[in-house]
Amino acid sequence: MVVVAAVFGSLIGSFLNVVVYRVPAGLSIMRPASACPSCRSAIRPYDNIPVLSWLLLRGRCRDCRVRIPVRYPLVELGTALLFAVVAFAFLGPLRVPGRPLAATILELLAYLWLAAVSVALAIIDVETHRLPDRIVFPTAIAVVVLLAAAAVVDGDGMRLVQAVIGGVALFAFYLILALVRPGGMGFGDVKLAAVLGFALGWAGWAQLVVGAFAAFVLGGIFSIALLAANRVKRTGGIPFGPWMLAGAWVGILFGAAVVAAYFAMIGV
Repeated sequence: MVVVAAVFGSLIGSFLNVVVYRVPAGLSIMRPASACPSCRSAIRPYDNIPVLSWLLLRGRCRDCRVRIPVRYPLVELGTALLFAVVAFAFLGPLRVPGRPLAATILELLAYLWLAAVSVALAIIDVETHRLPDRIVFPTAIAVVVLLAAAAVVDGDGMRLVQAVIGGVALFAFYLILALVRPGGMGFGDVKLAAVLGFALGWAGWAQLVVGAFAAFVLGGIFSIALLAANRVKRTGGIPFGPWMLAGAWVGILFGAAVVAAYFAMIGV
């Protein structure tokens, strides 16, 4: 299943390259078919194999020989690895003992969806300082529906309540930050916070706390490093969406272990 998830992730990664390019431009992600941005030649099916095609073409368009950015295979490979990690986690260490397989699959699908969207949103936010509603809103619907269905199959309504509380809490927290310091936190971040809070709350209270806190730790470290290297001004806009997403995945995958280690360290 992990191998299948990785292969599927690479295919999704290829589609995410289209999403990253077209959504910020307001273009359809379905039509027209993929083509070279330089010569407009249609991409042949055998030139659209994730990672492998880029390597065989030596990173250049078959027709005009213009260089294909290395970001394309990196997105495909990164999505494949993230899908493999998520599948391994939710089918192994994070699987709730005794949970029906159908509920586990629904849960896994929700987090795989979130994983794919995390890749796309992180890149778009870095490049455009935007978190498009065209991606965030469908993600919210998909994650809520899939996890709600998992709760129904599993008969575990408390996890759904937990998820709702997590979504509301993180949304309210980011909304307060956005209102207190206009311009410091965008409303795209606020809307994304609701989705991440829901996913973190479903995973558990420890995951919610660690995921929320990790975003600021990771973002802070990165910002300090940029300031120290004079790569950005103190008032320069540093997109926070990627760190929200990274922090959420730290919480989802390692939150319980982090909290357990902390309590063990303080002797509780």
